[in-house]
Amino acid sequence: MRVEQSGVRGRILSHPSAVLLLVQLVGVVIYPFMEDTTYGRVAFELFGALVLGLAIWSVRDSPGPTWIVIILGVLASVLSIVDSVNHSPTLELTSSVLHAVFYFYAAGSLMVYMLADRYVTTDELYAVGATFTLVAWAFAYVFNLVQILQPGCFTAAVNPGAPRTWMELLFLSFTNLSSTGLSDVAPITPHARSVVMIEQLAGLGYVALFVSRLVGLTISRQMHDPKAPAKPGQP
Repeated sequence: MRVEQSGVRGRILSHPSAVLLLVQLVGVVIYPFMEDTTYGRVAFELFGALVLGLAIWSVRDSPGPTWIVIILGVLASVLSIVDSVNHSPTLELTSSVLHAVFYFYAAGSLMVYMLADRYVTTDELYAVGATFTLVAWAFAYVFNLVQILQPGCFTAAVNPGAPRTWMELLFLSFTNLSSTGLSDVAPITPHARSVVMIEQLAGLGYVALFVSRLVGLTISRQMHDPKAPAKPGQP
C-alpha cells in the first residue's frame, strides 16, 4: 500500500497510477495527429517510450521483480523507435510481441498491487483505470501481431482491404474490452476472431473481479470507519 504524501510533488509521487492513466488518455487524443508522417511516427514512438517508463514507475512497488518489466520496456521502446526510422516487418513483429508482453505483465503487476491488501487507497482507484488501459494497449499490439502474420484478418467500413492503423486497432481493443461492441472494425478470420473473443472475456472478468472488489472494500471501509459521517436517522 503506497503512503500518500503532502504537497503537489508528493501527491504526484504517491499517485503514479493516476499519472499513467492521464498520460495514456492524452495519448488517445494526440495519436491521430502522429500516424501520417515519418516525424509523427517518431514522435508517436517517443511518446510510447514515455508511457512505458510511467508503467514501469507505476509497478515498481508490486511484488514481482521490477527488472523484468524494465528489460521488456527498454527492448520494446528501442525496437519501435528503430522501426519508425527504418521500417522492417521483422522489427515490427518483434516490437509488437515485446509490447504486448510488457503491457500484460505491467497490467498483471497492477492487479497484484490492487489485491495485495484489504484497504483501498486513492492510487488503487486510479489503478483500476490504468490497468484497463494497459490491457487495452496489450490487446491492440496482439491485434497488430495477428495482422502482420495474417494480412487482411481485420476489415473496416473505410478502406476495407487496407491494413488497419494503430488507432483503429486500439479503438477495436477498447470497444471489445469495455463490451460496448465491435465498432466499424471487425475480425474476418478465425484466428482474429478467437483473439477478439478472448479480449471480450478478459474485459468481463476484469470488471466482475477487480472493480466490484474495490467498490465492495470501499463501502466496507466507510461502514466500519467511526469517523465517517452518520447516515440520516443514525446517531
